[in-house]
Formats: sequence, C-alpha cells, structure tokens
Amino acid sequence: MCPNFSESFHRLTTVPPFPWQQRLYERFARGEVPPLADIPTGLGKTSAVTVWLIALIEHPDKVPRRLVYVVNRRTVVDQTTDEVKRLRERLREMPDLLGKLNDRCAVPVEMPLALSTLRGQFADNREWCADPARPAVIVGTVDMIGSGLLFNRYTCGFKARPHHAGLLGQDVLLVHDEAHLEPAFQKLLDSIMAEQKRCGESRPLRVMQLSATGRNGADADSASKVLRLTAEDETNETVRRRINAAKQLRLNAIPDEKQLAEKLSELALARRDSGRAVLVFARPVEVVQKIESALGKAKQSVVVLTGTMRGKERDDLVNDARFLRFLPLSSRAKSAPEPLTGTVYLVATSAGEVGVNLSADELICDLSTFESMAQRFGRVNRFGEVESSTIDVVHPEAFKEDDMEQARFCTLDLFRQLHGSASPHALGHALSQLDATARSAAFSPPPKIRPATDIIFDSWAMTSVRGPLPGRPPVAPYLHGESEWEPPETYVAWRSEVEIITDALAATYPPRELIADFPLKPHELLRDRSDRVQTELEKLADAAVDNAEKIVWLVDEDGKVASKQLKELLGKDSQALHGATVLLPPSIGGLSERGLLDGNSLGNIDLDVADILHGPDGQALRRRVFHSNPKVPAKHRGLRIVRIIDTLLGEEDLDENPEGELDNRYWLWLEAPKSSGAESLRSADESISLCDHSRDVEGHACAIVEKLTLAEPLARCVILAARFHDLGKRRLYWQRGIGNMDANRWLAKAGPELTPRLPTEPYRHEFGSLLDAEREAEFSKLPPDEQDLVLHLIAAHHGRARPHFPTDESFDPDAALGDSQRITAEVPRRFARLQRHFGRWGLAYLESLLRAADYAASAGIKPLSKPTS
Repeated sequence: MCPNFSESFHRLTTVPPFPWQQRLYERFARGEVPPLADIPTGLGKTSAVTVWLIALIEHPDKVPRRLVYVVNRRTVVDQTTDEVKRLRERLREMPDLLGKLNDRCAVPVEMPLALSTLRGQFADNREWCADPARPAVIVGTVDMIGSGLLFNRYTCGFKARPHHAGLLGQDVLLVHDEAHLEPAFQKLLDSIMAEQKRCGESRPLRVMQLSATGRNGADADSASKVLRLTAEDETNETVRRRINAAKQLRLNAIPDEKQLAEKLSELALARRDSGRAVLVFARPVEVVQKIESALGKAKQSVVVLTGTMRGKERDDLVNDARFLRFLPLSSRAKSAPEPLTGTVYLVATSAGEVGVNLSADELICDLSTFESMAQRFGRVNRFGEVESSTIDVVHPEAFKEDDMEQARFCTLDLFRQLHGSASPHALGHALSQLDATARSAAFSPPPKIRPATDIIFDSWAMTSVRGPLPGRPPVAPYLHGESEWEPPETYVAWRSEVEIITDALAATYPPRELIADFPLKPHELLRDRSDRVQTELEKLADAAVDNAEKIVWLVDEDGKVASKQLKELLGKDSQALHGATVLLPPSIGGLSERGLLDGNSLGNIDLDVADILHGPDGQALRRRVFHSNPKVPAKHRGLRIVRIIDTLLGEEDLDENPEGELDNRYWLWLEAPKSSGAESLRSADESISLCDHSRDVEGHACAIVEKLTLAEPLARCVILAARFHDLGKRRLYWQRGIGNMDANRWLAKAGPELTPRLPTEPYRHEFGSLLDAEREAEFSKLPPDEQDLVLHLIAAHHGRARPHFPTDESFDPDAALGDSQRITAEVPRRFARLQRHFGRWGLAYLESLLRAADYAASAGIKPLSKPTS
C-alpha cells in the first residue's frame, strides 16, 4: 500500500484505486514499465493515465513527461480523453498537485497538463509540442502516432515532422491499448526501442501494452513482468461484480450468410418492447445499412455508427439523445441532452468495438474472430449493473477453408465451451485453457509484418528530401502490416481551395504548401475501402454534366498533391486511390446527411468544415476569410496570418473588376497564436525587433534546458543556438521581403502595418545564420563537436538540414559564392555525424528544444528565465 498514492488517486478520481493500480504505481515509482498490463475490460485500464500522472508528480526523475495513449481507431468517445478532461478539472481544485506540475513547465501556462485528443475541442491541437518540459497526454490512433514516430506525421508538413518525431520518441511512456489488434505496430515499437537502445539515446521510448486478449499469451521471458489481476483484486467487490457480470450467450445458426441482415434484424425487433438499449454489431457496412432500414420501417429509434462516417458527423453523435443512451454518465458532456428512454438501437460496424465506453443492455451480432468478439462482449453490461443481459451471436452452419473463416470457426468452437456464459471471467478462463497454437487459431490471421531496419529508419529521418527517395518506403505497411483480407482504403475530404486555387494561382501557392499551412484535421475526413470510394466517385461524376471535368486534389502518403480531373481517378484500376486522400470541391457534393460518401448527394458549401475548430474556451482556432486588403479584419484581431492568397494575382485592369470582387480579393488564412498551447500572448498587431525576439528565444531556451535538467554541454549548445538562430535575418534582402524598408531597424516578425512582398529567390534566413554564427566570438571558443550541434540546431529550426537545403535555397545574398557552397556541402555531413552520435530521435528531440523556444517567443510569451548573454 502507498498512502500518498491512494489518497491522490481518490482525490483525482473520487474512487479508491484497485489493487492492480497500486501495483502499477509502485512499478512506475521505481522507474519500471511493465511490458504488458493484462487487465479485463471494464476495470479502469484507462486509469493508467492517472497512475502515471501521480507517479510523475511524486517521482519526476523516474517517469517520462509525456504519456502517449494509442488506440486502434478514431472513436466517437474515447475513454482516455474523458479521463484526462476530468483530471484537468479536478487539478484546478488541488493547488498542491497543480503547483508541482507547474514546476515542471518551462513555458508559463494556466493548465500545466497538456491534452491532445482524437476529437472535440482538444483534437490534434499540438499543445503537447509547444513546451518539451510540460507534462502532456496525447491520445492518437496508430496512424497518427505511428506516422509521427516515423518522421512522417500524416497531418503536418515536412517542417514539423522531425519536431513531432522527437517529442513522440523521447521522454515518452507509450500505452498501446488493445495491442493484440495491431501486431505490426507493436512489432514496430519493439524495433524502435531496440534501435534507440543500440544508439544509446538518452531519453528512450518506453512502451506498455494493454490487452486482456493476447494472441499468444506472454512470452516466457516477460511473463513475470506482466501486470495481472491477483487474488487481492478478485476479492474487491467492484472487480468481482464486473468480471462476473451476467451475460447469457446464445448461438444462432443460419444456412447462408446472405440471410445475415434478415436474421440480425429479426433478433433486434424481437426486443422492440423491452425498453432496453440494444447494441447490434455487423462486419459489412451493407448489412448495417439493411438493419437500419428494417428498424426504421418498424418505426424504432435507431442510430448508426460506422468507421466510414466523416469525423464531424461521427463527433456529433455525442449530442444525439439516442446514442447517449449507450454512454455512462461519466462519458456524457455536461451540455448533452437527456438520453432517449424506451427501446433504443445502436447499429455499428467494428468502429464501435474499441476505445468507446459503450454499455448496452443487450447485444446482437454476427460472428467475427475472437479478439473482435471479446471487444463486443465487453460493450454489454460493462459494469455489471444489469441483473441479466443476453448476447445473440449469428453464425453460418458451415465455414469456408480460408484462414479468416477457419479463425471464425475456432472462435465459435471456443464459445460452445462457455456453456452459455460470456462474462469476462468465463471468457478469460476458456482462453487460458488453450495452448498457444489453439489460442492463436481463434484470432484473425496475423498480417505480413515488414521488418523496420536501421537503413529504413535513416531514410524516414531525412525529412527535408520531400520527393521520392530510393529505399524509402511508405510507412503504412509498417504500421498495420499487409493482410489480403483487409482491402486498401482511401480518405476523402472537402476543401474550398480545390476550386479557388486554379492552375494560374497554383504556381504561386502550391497545393502541398497550402495543406501544410492548414492541415487536414480528423473531423474533416472520412475513410472507406478504395473500391467503394471509386464507386461513389463514379456516381458523382455522372451526377451533373460538368462533374467529371471538375478538378480534385489527390494527396499521397508523402503529402505530394496532384491536381486532376475527377474522371482521371475513375476506371478499372483504382491503384492511385490506395492509401491516398481525395480532396473534393464542396460544389461537387458527395456527402450524405449522416456523413457517408454518397455520389448521389448534391453540392453544398458547408461541406468544407476546415474552420470548425475551437479551443476549450470556445474561441476559433483557425479561420479562412476573404478581405479587401491583406490585413487581419478587426473582428479576427485575435488571430494571426498563416497565409495570404491574392485571388486576383496576375490579372490586369483590376479597376474594371466588379466592386464585390475587389472586396474579396485577399483570402486570409488565420490561426490562433495559442493554438499550440500558448497563453498570455502578446498582441499580434505589432512588429517584433530582431533583438527582442532573439532575447526571448534565448530566455525560453534557458528555461527549457533548466526544467529538463539537460546536461552540459548540451544545454550550452541549445542556448547558443537560440542566441544565434536568426542572425541571418540581418539581410536587407530578407527585411524587404517582410515589407521592412527601414535600413536602420532589424525586425524578426512583421506586424500588420507592413506589406510583405514575394522575393525573387527563396532565401532562407537560417542558412544565412550559419555563416554569421561562425563569426561569433563565443562560438569560436567551442570544441568542434559542440560547434557541429549549434550549427545543426540553427540550420534545422524550420525543418531544413535533414539532411540538406534544397538547391534553390542554398544561397546567402550577402555571402561570397564560395562560402555558400562550403556551407551547402557541410550541412548534410554534419547531420550524418550528429545523427550517428545522438540517434535519430535523440537528435530530433534536441532540435525540438530550440523550435519550442522559438515558437513560444513568436507567440509573444515572456520567458521564465533571462538569457545568459
């Protein structure tokens, strides 16, 4: 027993800890991370976040500062987010704990525990990467977190990718929820940890799997380290009630699975007068749609959840009275309506199986493999509060010979041994009686897993090489593996820029850069099988006379954007759609009211929902607005400019344009300066001198290395890099580019009183800073290895120099050609030397310290520390 832990846990959660939670805390406090927590569903696995937080507060030298919680897929309501939101609310009432967390932060904030989640007001908000010293919880999918770890974050441009990789791969406890569902990702994590150990990285990634349904059980070497329930847990009244929750299992055979929708509908309608919350699972989307139709015709209250819904419409379910019937009180928003009474149906695909805190009274489903069925069973009578629940499973009388069908058959055979009880205890006991071979046979066939080697890690880390690179494969197969029974998928979203940025404008405003400036967010995207996407796009092309010729953007996995006519994506070969994102113009339509891709739905300007993004305070985090001049409109003064698009660029005789057209000439893309977690911001309505900005960046760097207890000489190198990082802005060429015509004043940031111009050549100030830094007296005193690090941090602070500067950016308007050529040649050599020394994630982490300091100063936050200079 740990009295301090027990008391803190109770204060933060209002309930006492289970014994397994106390044991987990004790291991964290010793600096240990169990490789696996084998805890049944419904017993508070997500409370691992609370346990980590208390351990971090009490033992900061033993526990990573960031907890990354990885879920199998994006869900409507994820329990981890609910857990952290409650923690943040209660921390505000506990000044003692809040103060200890505040002491960990290097950048002043009102709430020291950062949160980035899958949906809602905290969705993918990046506040976790604004201060490397700030405790943070990041909730993400395998795609979001995995691509970030591999220097390929899907939702950001090349500049930010190493920043995310460094902060996701260092000083992190990664909790892999339901790890048995993603064996390829777990294998990748193991490879990353092994590679970091080989390279001697200083703050390596730590991983804990959460799973009660492991495919093969624990390996013999790690079995003693696995965290499991003990006899002490099983004597706990709450634990006993939940693991023995009454769930009567009935198996229903049908001769042909073509009758599946009819049988599931029949079983569902048999409960129409029960007054219960009835959950129906079916694997095919088409079956879900037929069940919904049958229940609708019978005038029943039904709501549908599928993984093919757009994020926004899926998020909106949390305010649907029908859906709320399936959520416990703790998962409902305070502003949510009252749940619907009477009999209510939720019909779902596998999107409702994982990470959703659903608890139905009754369950009806088709037969899947064991890991899927265990998740489904965990969504009925989840807390053991219903005296009796019934689970009806519909299965075929005979099975085909392929691996997937045989796995379903083995699962059915296992269920026949349960003697009608599907409680967590009964399931766990039955599974424990099987040897590894029999156990694995009931799971879906494992995917083909590609080994991630050091050479492949090297290729991914070279993020400034934006085009194809021999030997650099896409990351998706390493995240999920390759399964014949899992067809390729495609993402779809709607953006106004697709029809506004014509060929003439695209040369000045490349679509790839636009998407990097205004990344696609989860609520904008829907995902479906590539063949189904192609079918709906074909309908869309035929829906109107000119639809087939309309321009769409095709974004590949590397972020490259191709502008194509819709008809170019159609035809027999849909290979181009595999793993890609299709951006459609809102005028073309294609989205149903429920948020499904539908080629028969009409166009609507509201289909572009990129701007629907708000922070916890309800304020807009980003906006795109049309204006008569390139200055922020008064009503949007709290936002700063990300991009200015002159929609009439290159047009002649502007005086002859209609007046309304000139009023909307400039398309301003704006974002909140504090959208990455900054608070107490300086006004965005002023220019910032280079001296003031550099001083503030150095001050923030001093605070960051102090809070992180970064050892010398690394701390000194980061501080010096902060001091010198913007010296290259002392060029008249650069100053004119931001609109500063005053030769007696060096600026770091342009205010709204200045009008920037487009330079003829893309000079990069960090390239110029390299030559200036070499001339600084304090720099010349450093040994060569420290000089290497200082110069690399300067070169890389906007995403270049990994490993190079592109040819068109490799010049300094004030330098001799020979000096520019020397610097250009040395940048990749230096990158290679440092990456060998610090490791891939270790070097990216050091880069992130300067980038965070630069961001904080740019956001106008005054540093906690004074610069040493």
